[in-house]
Amino acid sequence: MTRTTRRHFLQFFGSALAGIGINQLLFQRQAQRYGQVLAQSTPRKLALLVGINNYASYPLEGCLNDVELQRNLLIYRFGFNPKDILVLPDEEATRAGILTAFEDHLIKQAKPGDVVVYHYSGHGSRIFDPNPIVVEPGQEGLNGTFVPVDGNLPDGYPDVGGSVQDIMGHTLFLLMSALKSENVTVVLDSCFAGGATREARVRSRDGGKNVLVSSDEKTYQEQWLSRLKMSPEDFVKGYRAGVAKGVVLAATAPDQLARELNINGFKAGLFSYLLTHYFWQEDSNIERVFQKILPEIPQDFDQLPRYEVKVGREYHQQSPYFINTPNSTAQAVVTRVSRDTAELWLGGVDLRQVEAGTVFTAIQGTGQVKVLSRDGIVAQTTVEKAVTEGMLLRLMG
Repeated sequence: MTRTTRRHFLQFFGSALAGIGINQLLFQRQAQRYGQVLAQSTPRKLALLVGINNYASYPLEGCLNDVELQRNLLIYRFGFNPKDILVLPDEEATRAGILTAFEDHLIKQAKPGDVVVYHYSGHGSRIFDPNPIVVEPGQEGLNGTFVPVDGNLPDGYPDVGGSVQDIMGHTLFLLMSALKSENVTVVLDSCFAGGATREARVRSRDGGKNVLVSSDEKTYQEQWLSRLKMSPEDFVKGYRAGVAKGVVLAATAPDQLARELNINGFKAGLFSYLLTHYFWQEDSNIERVFQKILPEIPQDFDQLPRYEVKVGREYHQQSPYFINTPNSTAQAVVTRVSRDTAELWLGGVDLRQVEAGTVFTAIQGTGQVKVLSRDGIVAQTTVEKAVTEGMLLRLMG
């Protein structure tokens, strides 16, 4: 029910009550109850998006762009309220900042049935845990981690070892377990091994046996095990079974490298770019979208994106982000209008097809624009037929 329809209903309801002599207090109580029912029947959509370029060592270039890819997709394609999307860029994405934001923005606010999205773009690493909760055969105590902006290597590394402020995959499992909703999507665009290539920048910070988990991280895990009333044995069983809630969409297998590229003038994580690109274009499920993504990864990259769902669930056959009625598929969206010009976000179109003179038309209505210039994934256009912010567009065919 739209706001206008809702308002007209309440106005009619109030007039009817007044006509038969029921007092205004009763009307207010009834209206309040009606509003509460509406609020309960509408799932909230919450997102936390983390992107880190500005590392002291091994800086990256595409992580903040990944966040914008995700943010615009969630707002214009999947109907998220911008106020419900929290972005942690660069210096805000400290270890404490990420953990606090996950707790306050997602765990404390999400109710059963709400939609939750967590996106991380940044470095991954592998560090040594001398007292792990889970011991994986052949891993020699090394555990995959996410590197916050303050996840600096020990002074004197590699000659000198020490602890780092990384966030372990085990911790993410516990945080996901604490969410009250099952409609959870986690997107991870990082990797867990070192290396570099000439063709692309690798999202991996050095690690190894002399890079240790911090005491803060172990204490934090113990606190969450206590809060969740989860024994270490139950944690090991659950962790080995699969993801804690919903679905995890990952840029790589655990032992592979995640890359960011210059994609026709736009620097981004290869996985984030392809994932959001096809989410703009496809009204299908996770499994089919990945069938589109995988052939796009160059074979010499040794990067195999994958998804994992909670054991016993068919979430890979679920619509992206657990939203069954998204806005229309599209190739572009109007993000700003100023008199006779408009700015477009080109999230769903092959950027090679966009040049000066390219025409986009509205998917619904008569809007039309012509491209003046393109800078990465943003196009400046002249308005030929009136458009509005949020209008979805496609290439004129």
